[in-house]
Amino acid sequence: MYKNLAATLVAACFFLPAVQAQSPTKITEPIKAGFVYVSPITEAGWTKQHDEGRKAVERALGDQVKTTFVADVAEGADAERVIRDLAQQGHQIIFTPSFGYMEPTLKVAKEFPNVKFESVTGFKTAPNVAASNARFYEGRYLAGIAAGRMTKSNVAGYVAGFPIPEVLQGINAFTLGMRSVNPQTTVKVVWLNAWFDPPKEREAAMALFNQDVDVIAFHTGSTAVMAAAQERGKMAVAYHSDMRKIGPDAQIIAVTHQWGDYYTARVKAAMNGTWTSGSVWGGVKDGMIRVGNFGPKVPKRVQDDILDKQKRVGSGLLKPFAGPITDNEGKEVIPAGQALSDAQILQMNYLVQGVLGRVTR
Repeated sequence: MYKNLAATLVAACFFLPAVQAQSPTKITEPIKAGFVYVSPITEAGWTKQHDEGRKAVERALGDQVKTTFVADVAEGADAERVIRDLAQQGHQIIFTPSFGYMEPTLKVAKEFPNVKFESVTGFKTAPNVAASNARFYEGRYLAGIAAGRMTKSNVAGYVAGFPIPEVLQGINAFTLGMRSVNPQTTVKVVWLNAWFDPPKEREAAMALFNQDVDVIAFHTGSTAVMAAAQERGKMAVAYHSDMRKIGPDAQIIAVTHQWGDYYTARVKAAMNGTWTSGSVWGGVKDGMIRVGNFGPKVPKRVQDDILDKQKRVGSGLLKPFAGPITDNEGKEVIPAGQALSDAQILQMNYLVQGVLGRVTR
């Protein structure tokens, strides 16, 4: 997750190759892989998906790997302490999946040049620090299509963490997806300035439901918004994980993050001495983002349409940020016949037409 807008505005370098190979060192004993989580491991959500990635590593590598995790670690000084502890304990590769962990990771990495570090959602690299992220916006666009097909009030809600590029990409892609099938729809946004705060998430959702919202999406770390939708008889888009256990009637679709293959590949590379630094920004094509897990309210024709469009996104035939795109203040962002570049997407600092809200600073 991101937490620093100024830093992310220079993240256009994220997708550039920054590969620096280290001297190959093959590990013959079980490799120790450490994971640091920004919130508790809940039934579903951001941290849950990364822990599923950790478990996938264990399943794939068996007794060749030993994994450790530390959960609910605040970004900043606490993160630096935990990352350093894991390195001192002999972990050869350490995954730090939260943007606020990027600088602590880089700092500790300088002290442990023989340890490999994976800064997940960070963008800065070093000889022993790689960066990775997922194109979350691709799933958001597809979820927006589902929301646009399902809404009756033509008003959607969005509970958002921080007004930084990754979150803005999601809001905008979701809105563009909705309006591609239902041009009358609008999206109301509530900013929380928090990633994981279940009471605030629930309060924001309830407030939006009181404003004609009948379908809601969110970029936060818990299941509180889905639970609120289930309670109020509304519809919701699950994020990070499938949340049908929490909202069996409310969930219409889930945008899920798939980290297992990436984590396994990186641990294998550390084991066999082929690990290199670099940057990865993967999406539907790479299997890192997936939509599905439809709820019972979604007609099969809608499901089929979305799954077909997911294939088109994966093949590059359907681009969520293709013009014409206008921001919600009437300024043209990109004309018809063109699509935003990766650099433009990574620096996104506006809301598109159809979003009722502002980018708060």
